[in-house]
Amino acid sequence: MNKSILLIGSLAATAGLAALLVPPPLPERWSGSEAALIASLSLSALPPAPADPGNAVADDGIAAELGHRLFFDPRLSSNGAVSCASCHRPELDFSDGLPIAVGVGVGQRHTPGLIGLSHSPWFYWDGRRDSQWAQALAPLETHFEQGAGRGAIVRLLAEDDEYRRLYSALFGDLPEHLPDPGQIPRQASPLGDEAAKAHWRQLDPGLRLAVNTAFANAGKALAAYQRKLRPGRARFDDYADAVGAAGPNAAARQGELLSRDEIAGLKLFIGEAQCVNCHNGPLFTNHDFHNTGILAPPGRMPSMGRFDGVREARENPFNCLGEFSDADAGQCAELRFAKDDKELAGAHKTPGLRNATRTAPYMHTGRMESLAEVLRHYNEAPVAMLGHNEAKPLGLSRRELRELEAFLRSLEAPPAIARQWLEPP
Repeated sequence: MNKSILLIGSLAATAGLAALLVPPPLPERWSGSEAALIASLSLSALPPAPADPGNAVADDGIAAELGHRLFFDPRLSSNGAVSCASCHRPELDFSDGLPIAVGVGVGQRHTPGLIGLSHSPWFYWDGRRDSQWAQALAPLETHFEQGAGRGAIVRLLAEDDEYRRLYSALFGDLPEHLPDPGQIPRQASPLGDEAAKAHWRQLDPGLRLAVNTAFANAGKALAAYQRKLRPGRARFDDYADAVGAAGPNAAARQGELLSRDEIAGLKLFIGEAQCVNCHNGPLFTNHDFHNTGILAPPGRMPSMGRFDGVREARENPFNCLGEFSDADAGQCAELRFAKDDKELAGAHKTPGLRNATRTAPYMHTGRMESLAEVLRHYNEAPVAMLGHNEAKPLGLSRRELRELEAFLRSLEAPPAIARQWLEPP
């Protein structure tokens, strides 16, 4: 072979290797639109959690205290061993580190974290609840989560002295709602097994209403506690604030606040990788639902996702329009005008990305064990098992994928939560 051809080939190979080994230069400046977008991602841009019109005690301190006690209490389960905190562990950003949730039984989806969740208009991966208090009620009765039934929950509120004191301070004395709590079978529930449903049907209609009212109030207290679970400032936030303050043409103290790879990853995140299309705002989520081609857990059919979730939210008696809500009908626009069509098949809620490094595994199925695996999935954008994958192949290099992961790590930070709320009372 001609030596000159060999030399040219060798030089080309060397140049290719150099391109992999030598990092690209940092952007010397951000454009005006880029600077504004980066600033919009900072926690400095996060407003207070929106009001919950369905929950009159959402921001009441006594309600948060009651909710705090309920959250860590394993007596709110059928076996006396599973609390809300069993699956939403504070040290894991209120997730559980498992692929699929495990309560009194094995669940159906991965446990999402709770920090910052009060900013969302919908709850659960499929949005099947329209408020944080309505969501808080569901695990208490779901047979594989806590499975206690509303009869047992209301009996506990009536029989525990501290619960009774806090409840009365918020909602009035329990006897006003429940003339004789002893009349309520602990397993009574319209959502339990046949025995539980039979006990529920045998209750006087007025007593059923009283139980439902007290049960709904327990959910409102749990939501008041969870509204205190706020994210803390990360290194990225200082960088974003510096960019926003200096505006276009600013280097924003590059190298002091974020590393070269983190800045390169940020540029990809808001640009070529298109992550910001869904992961936007200070919590890095648009709170919407998307089908991104996630495989179902082994041996299971793919979830219909938001297609079923929005219907269930509308049918739920504890929704914003229901009789146990404190809202007026005019305050329930999210529920009244929620999109409901076949395009939602297989769509699941966009998770926030803050502290994503602490909440593995990932996705609603819990099938992806690392951030690198998640990024490869979006880079390839495989065909969806149900519906269609909204994502398109990105064609990013391995270096670029590593830079994106580096950027995600710049979002790590301890939560901005007083210590007292992170531990059992």
